[in-house]
Amino acid sequence: MQSLKSFKVKSFTAALPLLPFLAFTGFFLLWPVLAVTIRSFKGNKNEWTLANYHPILKTGPYLHAFVTSIKLSAITSIIGAALGAFFAYVVVKYAHGKISSILDSISAVFANSGGVPLAFMFVAAFGTEGIVTKVLKFFGWDIYAGHFTIFSFGGVVLVYSFFQIPLMLLVFKPAISGLKNEWVEASRNLGASNIFYWRRVALPILTPPFIGAFFLLFAGGFSAYATARALTVGTVPLVPIIIGTLVDGNVISDQANLGDALAVGMILVAALAMTGYLFAQRKTVQWKNL
Repeated sequence: MQSLKSFKVKSFTAALPLLPFLAFTGFFLLWPVLAVTIRSFKGNKNEWTLANYHPILKTGPYLHAFVTSIKLSAITSIIGAALGAFFAYVVVKYAHGKISSILDSISAVFANSGGVPLAFMFVAAFGTEGIVTKVLKFFGWDIYAGHFTIFSFGGVVLVYSFFQIPLMLLVFKPAISGLKNEWVEASRNLGASNIFYWRRVALPILTPPFIGAFFLLFAGGFSAYATARALTVGTVPLVPIIIGTLVDGNVISDQANLGDALAVGMILVAALAMTGYLFAQRKTVQWKNL
């Protein structure tokens, strides 16, 4: 009995340093999620209802916004994952010492770029009178000769890829660095070719962290708001932009909590993406322990 009490006291003492973090997480994460979820089931007269979810589940602008947001996140995540993984491999293989540190710093800055400054930068570069647009036109390629415009869905894909690629580089670089030289030497000693090594050793090891990084990019792209809002001014129907519009006061008269229902939908999609990320991370840990 005494040992049990001693164990409980030690456990409580060990958990004390975590209390500030738990309080911070509870107040700024768990409580807002709970409050938004409760309000999403409330009507104008504070009664319990599912009416706020009806516009989302039926064919219409809100369902279309979810489809567009998921499509945007998937496309930019695929582009970011593919190019970011390639650049991560190049950096690990050919950049060392200070050069590697400099590239990491640059990638960190690009990965955290966003909002109005990023949107303005791309308008200045790829707008109708942008610098890059004029240079390409000088060489005979008018990017505005077709349907492209920086203010369209394709423009948002271009801008999102700007921070998705360096984010993938930072996230995926440790996985590539974790490939042990002993595995390469063992494969060569057994007569395996480089193609066989990558197909049977490296790729199976890198697949879980690659999938996990993809889901991380997907969650980030799905929840991004300020950049798309500043770039398109709402012309591209994305869920975060619609929620921002509702929060600004453009509320439907008979569905005051529609924005909360949309936010809950976003939370569910992001939760699914993070579940995939956590599952992939568990698979990654198995290789790290070898």
